[in-house]
Amino acid sequence: MNFLLNCILGIVIGSGAILPGISSGVICVIFGIYEKLIDSVLNFFKDVKNNFKFLFSIITGVIIGVFIFSNILKFFLFQFPLQTKSIFIGLILGSIPSLFKEANKNSKFRLKYLLYTLIAFIIGIVSVILENKIEINSVNQNVSYIYLILSGFSMSIGIIVPGVSSTVILMIMGIYNIYLSSISNLYFPVLIPMGIGIVLGSIILMKITNFLLKHFYEKTFYSIIGFALGSIFVLLPDETTVINGIISLICIILGFYIFNLIKK
Repeated sequence: MNFLLNCILGIVIGSGAILPGISSGVICVIFGIYEKLIDSVLNFFKDVKNNFKFLFSIITGVIIGVFIFSNILKFFLFQFPLQTKSIFIGLILGSIPSLFKEANKNSKFRLKYLLYTLIAFIIGIVSVILENKIEINSVNQNVSYIYLILSGFSMSIGIIVPGVSSTVILMIMGIYNIYLSSISNLYFPVLIPMGIGIVLGSIILMKITNFLLKHFYEKTFYSIIGFALGSIFVLLPDETTVINGIISLICIILGFYIFNLIKK
């Protein structure tokens, strides 16, 4: 059962690595596996059996999510954008009480910690604004391997740091279309160097995040909450009527319920 659930979470994480505005890091935080994922990678050899079982199930799901189910999710976002986005909003909102509880597990709540939430929240909103302003242009198709590795390294920021969309980074670097096309066609001359960059970047950023969680746990976690809340704005509908508002509210409640069901 744990393998299946982790695999499903991996599918959602994998889809988040493709869809504009949705951060894989936030998805990990929402479902409470962010710290465990970092710890399993960095301390793999301390408990090889359990870490392998956990990472294998997540990675299996991510691969399925990237290459198969991301297209299904894209279909729902295209055909039923209001309902799909509202369910994601419900999932995020449903996770917030758990995140606050997790943030305060080692010490009592302090009002000053909300400043970190506010700063991260503003950064999340700025990320949304950037994504709406940036045109999705491609660089020359004959881009160098060094640039692809650098792009993968930069993309890892959006994968590891909650609330920072990796698609925004790829758009800025002008390689988003090449990335999507290479995944669709399994074009390994692009995927391999980008994969190398993602692995290198992820390891470095995981070490930094792990350090912050160990030495500045509350401040780091309250920042993560801010990033999670900021990511809601990319999911808000452009136009809202009374009927759409009711539908959206129902789907938000459904997403909230789904999260609590999975959490149990």
